[in-house]
Amino acid sequence: MSATFNSVLEQALQLPVDERSRIASRLIESVDEAEDMEISPAWQAEIESRMESIRQGSAKLIPHDDVITGLRRKLAEQRASKSA
Repeated sequence: MSATFNSVLEQALQLPVDERSRIASRLIESVDEAEDMEISPAWQAEIESRMESIRQGSAKLIPHDDVITGLRRKLAEQRASKSA
């Protein structure tokens, strides 16, 4: 890591939580923006196909809470099996 990176990181870590959160969000947005420009044609076609399925009502949508609950359960099961 560069000295500039370390310096900026140290300064950022001294900020209040709300300001660090805003910086983190903005940095993530900047990465997402850069990635948005590099979507392959195959992924673009997949995204459009899935969006069309949603519009037509043929996609099976899962509520956010159900997804999170399921992921937490699977993670707990994986951790339990590793510690056994």
